[in-house]
Amino acid sequence: MDDAPPKPTLDAAQHATLARELRDARATRRPLAHFSKRFPAMTIADSYAIQRAWTALDLAAGRRAIGHKIGLTSRAMQIASQITEPDYGLMLDHMLLKDGGEVETARYLVPRLEVEFAFSLARPLKGPHLTLLDVLAATDWVMPALELIDARIEQFDRETKAPRTVRDTIADNAACAGLVLGGRPMRPDAVDWRWAGALLHKNGVIEESGLGAAVLNHPANGVAWLANKLAAHDEGLQAGEIVLGGSFTRPVACAAGDVFHADYGPLGSIAVRFV
Repeated sequence: MDDAPPKPTLDAAQHATLARELRDARATRRPLAHFSKRFPAMTIADSYAIQRAWTALDLAAGRRAIGHKIGLTSRAMQIASQITEPDYGLMLDHMLLKDGGEVETARYLVPRLEVEFAFSLARPLKGPHLTLLDVLAATDWVMPALELIDARIEQFDRETKAPRTVRDTIADNAACAGLVLGGRPMRPDAVDWRWAGALLHKNGVIEESGLGAAVLNHPANGVAWLANKLAAHDEGLQAGEIVLGGSFTRPVACAAGDVFHADYGPLGSIAVRFV
């Protein structure tokens, strides 16, 4: 696959306008109509440009980047989204939530949880041509994580009820809204991450389960893909970054009063309560 990014069809001023709309939608909790419907010719390159413009607003307001998330890593999700590769977004410091803590449901529009592994990088990673082995060699710790996703662009069109496209999701910072780190951090060579997994309990009932192999056959493959993808922008992953490798379960809806417990077996557990 050619890693050269497709050309945008919108200009920088349009990217900036849509980025401000996303910022305001998050603040007001009022979802936006699909960008892909308003601008049918927009490309994935436009979506990433909008995402970058939005996160630049947060950085200018004093937020701090703490890492990246990778999404659409399972084959089922790629088929549903009509895309042949994952997507990614930027994680900022205000997204970090506390293991065992409470999450204010009203801060979000359509909160859902996904079960993942997070990679804490000891050394930078910059593509192209990186492999799973490069990722493991650069990783300090791998740990259980939950990702909180949200939809500032409405999930379904308010008129046609059509689902949003991957172009909308990418512009919406790949739906990233929060992350919870917990359990037992492990060295990357101490566990077979393909066979490590979790059970996600919601209010005492197992809603989802899965194994790390559901993420591109190994969660580290997603990190290698991201570092290679960023190389097209002459960027890379930095030492100290947290990278969410991608979910190996379907997203589970959250509402006030819900209690979640992710059981990673010998790797420990994570718990959060929505209020």
